[in-house]
Amino acid sequence: MTVSTPVVGRRIVETQARLAIERVEVFGVAVPLVGAGFKNAYLTKTVQKSAIVRVTAAGGAVGLGNIDPSPGYSAQTVEESLAALRNKLSACVIGLDASNIHVLNCRLDAAMDGFLDAKAAIEMACVDLTARALGIPVYTYLGGAAKERLTFNAWIGILPPDEAAAEASKWVARGFRSAKIKVGGGIEADRDRVKAVREAVGQTVALRVDANAGYDADTAIRLARLMQPFNLQLMEQPVPAGDIAGMARVRREAEGIPIMADESILDHASLIAVIKAEAADIVKLKVMKQGGFHRARAMLATAEAAGIRCVVGHGFGLGVNTMAEIMFAASSTNVIDGLECVGPLKTADDITTAKLDLSAGTLALPPGPGLGVALDEAKLDRYRLA
Repeated sequence: MTVSTPVVGRRIVETQARLAIERVEVFGVAVPLVGAGFKNAYLTKTVQKSAIVRVTAAGGAVGLGNIDPSPGYSAQTVEESLAALRNKLSACVIGLDASNIHVLNCRLDAAMDGFLDAKAAIEMACVDLTARALGIPVYTYLGGAAKERLTFNAWIGILPPDEAAAEASKWVARGFRSAKIKVGGGIEADRDRVKAVREAVGQTVALRVDANAGYDADTAIRLARLMQPFNLQLMEQPVPAGDIAGMARVRREAEGIPIMADESILDHASLIAVIKAEAADIVKLKVMKQGGFHRARAMLATAEAAGIRCVVGHGFGLGVNTMAEIMFAASSTNVIDGLECVGPLKTADDITTAKLDLSAGTLALPPGPGLGVALDEAKLDRYRLA
């Protein structure tokens, strides 16, 4: 059947009108973490402060976005992102077609420079809204699922060797087959921690170490040499974010340990700078940090074209952001197994109606439309950030 151009044009106009952004709601929440919290090279964290965005279109479609900034890591605090969302970004997208992300991102960039996290919250909500309106999951919207089941990466904090080994053994017993060990504060202590974990889990578990930008290049090279016996999958961000030359030197002298850039990767320009400097074998991407699905997808394609594989995940995400990263990761074979979006394992609760269960280290992709999660209004109110 041939459909005339006027009919197609009318349908497009009708769809645009139905998905015109009518309302943007912004919520700040503070969700407690399990136990005594989590320690990395920056701080000990006991609560996750996050921003939630709900976008409603004229036709009634709703989409959710969520960002989870971390002190010492994110470019802005949650309070700064909330202020940007409430004071500038939300108002500037009213009336736009939620499905036209190109125009949406141009409008957000014109409103203010930077603030990729805050912009990602709105873009994520618009992608969720559009996919829901189309009746498809976000991974289908992104081109389809390259993987139907995802695996996740466990983590071990900066702990004494015996405690780190016991923690690693618990993860393996639950079904996890990869784990990240935090390092920092002294390379000999790092060596002893990693050695204890490797001895506890054997050679079948992939181990990563993460310095969270805590060492200079010389110290990081010494650390890499101490790590040689432990068959590491990767060493993450061994030097400060801005020291691309130092990271390239660590990569050259790490004697075969793959180096992953994380804090050094923010926007597309920073990724290209790392590629040009030959500073990393792997890069880490997040939907939140890179400014949304579309910007992150473009960076993923650039990394793949350069022969660089990717790790995906932000370790303290709430349910909405976590599902966004799961669906993003599922859309590409260039993403390494062992996703690091394991926030639901660290939070004592969530603001979604059903908390994601990642306890076995695997998750099948949900078939429902959009991100497949819904807000729990009572919990949104209970954890409201003043």
